[in-house]
Amino acid sequence: MKYQVGDTVLLIHSNEEGKIIDILDNKMVMVDVKGARFPVYLDQIDFPYFKRFSQKKMDFTRPKEYIDNIKKEKTNAKYKVGEGVWLALLPVFDKDVFDDDIVEKFRLYLVNQTENTFAFTYELSFAGEHDFELTNEALPLSDFYLHDIAFEKLNDNPKCWFEFSLTKSNKKKAEYYETFLKLKAKQVFQKVEEMKLRQEASFSFLLFEKYPDRVADEKPDLGKLSAAGFKVLESVKQSLSSPPRTVVDLHIEKLSDAWQKMSNDEKLDLQLKTFEKYYDLALQHRQSMLIVVHGIGKGRLREEIHDILRNKKEVKSFVNQFHPSFGYGATEIYF
Repeated sequence: MKYQVGDTVLLIHSNEEGKIIDILDNKMVMVDVKGARFPVYLDQIDFPYFKRFSQKKMDFTRPKEYIDNIKKEKTNAKYKVGEGVWLALLPVFDKDVFDDDIVEKFRLYLVNQTENTFAFTYELSFAGEHDFELTNEALPLSDFYLHDIAFEKLNDNPKCWFEFSLTKSNKKKAEYYETFLKLKAKQVFQKVEEMKLRQEASFSFLLFEKYPDRVADEKPDLGKLSAAGFKVLESVKQSLSSPPRTVVDLHIEKLSDAWQKMSNDEKLDLQLKTFEKYYDLALQHRQSMLIVVHGIGKGRLREEIHDILRNKKEVKSFVNQFHPSFGYGATEIYF
């Protein structure tokens, strides 16, 4: 569900704003409008940011300047070396029936402010549904036009996914780097307002500052551990002799018979410990990948696992994409 308790929403029929105070089910929420509380269907409400933005009056103290007519600066003046790779959004303005300036769409650019040339694959999805895909190269100190996103599509939870690799082989650098960005409507609207105040033409999100180094593939020297007197050697041998698991199901009912008596924190703790256990086993068995089934739900377990994976040096990449067996309820980890 795209709404949460505490969100400010617009009642479509009455044009009033209220606040969500409870989620009744997947079709209805309870709202509070000036002290009056009542249930409404999800198709009768929307986020108010479109209305607020479209009602902003024009500033007639200075002449209107269209984005398309802004003079381009020279490459050397516009981009600086070593500042990373960015996703830039350039708003395109239009007029509504009241002659007010409104954002019609956003033009997306991949901005490479490094000295490297990157091969990249870009994918865009809305509400989990694949919409657009592109493969090309980003040249040093240049920008690459990706496509346009209609203003109203920001309410459909757009997710931009990228995979980068160096066009020139470098043994010290990673084979590829994977990242994604979720464009949240409220965040984008705030960026637009800040951009207008600063009288700038666009705003950007950092994808990465420096292309990552290759992770060393280290094998533990069990002989040295044994000579040093570590008893952990036997448990390591035992775990290495265990059959590997390429799929780990973290649904709580699969992990404990007493899950109904557990608090939410206890459930999450057990799920994360189970994940860590099979993650370590996957490394010991030198698996190339591991699939973790976490379900969809509110996404807390998925986000916790993703935060852990971002700090794991053994992980080349991980992705939460549609899987024919698990839908969007699983994350694929590649070592």
